[in-house]
Amino acid sequence: MAVLAGVGLRRTTSDRVILDGVDWTVRTGDHWALLGPNGAGKTSLLRLLGAVGHPTTGTVEVLGHRLGRVDMRELRASIGLVSAAQKVPQDATAHTVVLTGATGTVQPLWRRYDADARERARVLLAELECKELADRPFGVCSGGQRARILIARALMPDPRLLLLDEPFNALDLPSREDLIDALRRLAENRPELTTVTVTHHLEELPPSTSRVLLLREGRVLASGPAPDVLTSELLTACFGRPVAVTHHHGRWLATSALPEAPLA
Repeated sequence: MAVLAGVGLRRTTSDRVILDGVDWTVRTGDHWALLGPNGAGKTSLLRLLGAVGHPTTGTVEVLGHRLGRVDMRELRASIGLVSAAQKVPQDATAHTVVLTGATGTVQPLWRRYDADARERARVLLAELECKELADRPFGVCSGGQRARILIARALMPDPRLLLLDEPFNALDLPSREDLIDALRRLAENRPELTTVTVTHHLEELPPSTSRVLLLREGRVLASGPAPDVLTSELLTACFGRPVAVTHHHGRWLATSALPEAPLA
């Protein structure tokens, strides 16, 4: 699915090290969480997986193709990406937004969408429990609805790899839980789909999360099965402050482990 070996990344303008010696293997059917403090390199690592950029050193292979030896545009067509920063026309209906995933464009290319594509967009909206939003303008949908519409859009070309860059950003509690349920269902119904989710909060991880990679200062601090990595000790080392991790009914929670201040 994806293999990163000795990957380093430097910012050309400042020569700042973004990633340093990253080794990472992502296998078919894995559901990864990518965690770390701000500036740890999470988004930069996700961009490499999404064939958006090249490493400075090391090698990146995605879907059997090595970056630098493949047409990046063609490779990106096989990778789904969902980001809170994605720009789509606010006045376009949810159905239209999903349709644009077939061409990977912001604006719809109507001549490229046949009856099968239009029906697939409707089926994906139903799969993400958004079928009633088909004719609603994207801009008036709630944050959680927009997130699920964007996932349906990313699934239009039937990708094998789905990348989720902070999809829970600014969601309220009900919307967050609806999105977590949607991701859990995707994992159950699409056993060949691989996902990588960047988030800051353990409570946003769906129960389907199988593996976790912790990044700190551009280096891999820990990587492996979720129960082995999501520990108080490793999260404390990753975030640089005492963290207590609990696990209940397939969900995780991280809280401060600092001593409580005495009440006044």
